[in-house]
Amino acid sequence: MRSCSAKWGAALFSENKKQMRRLLQNTNGQILFVSQIVTRHVGSSSASGDAVHRTKKELRKPHQQATNTISREDKFGAKYCMGLVEKYDYENYLSTLLLPKELRPSAFALRAFNVEVSRSVGAQVTEPQIAKMRLKFWYDSIDKCFETDANKSYVKDQPVLRELKRTVGSSKLNKLYLRRMVTARERPPNQAFETMRDLEDYADQTCASLLHLLVQLSGVQDMQVDHAASHLGKAQGITMLLRAIPHAGRQQAVSVPLEVLVRHGVSQERILRSDREDKGVEECIFEVASLANTHLKLTRQLLPQMPRLVRKIFLPAVATDGYLERLRRAHFLLTHPSCVKRDSLLPARLFWKTIFNKY
Repeated sequence: MRSCSAKWGAALFSENKKQMRRLLQNTNGQILFVSQIVTRHVGSSSASGDAVHRTKKELRKPHQQATNTISREDKFGAKYCMGLVEKYDYENYLSTLLLPKELRPSAFALRAFNVEVSRSVGAQVTEPQIAKMRLKFWYDSIDKCFETDANKSYVKDQPVLRELKRTVGSSKLNKLYLRRMVTARERPPNQAFETMRDLEDYADQTCASLLHLLVQLSGVQDMQVDHAASHLGKAQGITMLLRAIPHAGRQQAVSVPLEVLVRHGVSQERILRSDREDKGVEECIFEVASLANTHLKLTRQLLPQMPRLVRKIFLPAVATDGYLERLRRAHFLLTHPSCVKRDSLLPARLFWKTIFNKY
């Protein structure tokens, strides 16, 4: 009896064992099947997510490339303007470096435009028609820079005009001052100034117009500031005309007005020779330099009424004063080495004036 029950129990246990094994095999198969489905679903979901992510990246790339291209163009234009001013207008380059960081790129754009316009008349003596065409190009480009769709024109391909367009778009500048800078250069190089008034007007149209634009960049609107800018522009312009006399050709008229030459009985040839012993030439240069110094003094008399930012814009007065002082010590001899070579102490004096908010 016991052996039968033992055999029956062993047979029942083996049968249950087989059923449990089949159940586990089926369960494992279902689990394996489900796990495979889940794995495939997750894999396809991650793959589709990666695809969407890649698509977003690909859609974002052209915008990033365009932004990088624009930033590279802006950086190139700003560096180009700085290099142009440094090469052809070094003293004003040093003064512009001391302006606030937010005004510096726009100031360099305006000064680079002034350099390009002044360089356009360099061929007036030998090829006046080419010089007129160049001035016409810069004159027409002013209107292009003020147009809203200027990016579709040649403005975007010229670095100076591109920077000028950006400056015009970010600041309210008077188009009249830009035009005056161009039209003043239309004067034939062999046409002499008749009176001191003509000399002042030329300096006012070239240098003073540029200073007015720089003041407009700062956002300062004051009659006294405009008055001081006009005087400083005349002083700087007259001084620059005096400095250009030793480099003038025989076919160019000297910058000393005819009324001054007639008053002292001096010819233009004697001015060009600049003999050390010629007292008549010394008197002529003294009279013109005194006019520049008078305008410079009037500018400095208005110093207490000038805002701190405008004082930095008027820093070119330091270079003008330095040249007039060297010319006085050289007894108004334009070809003296101290009047021809570059002022090595100018950076230090500019920095010193900046510390004490003077010009």
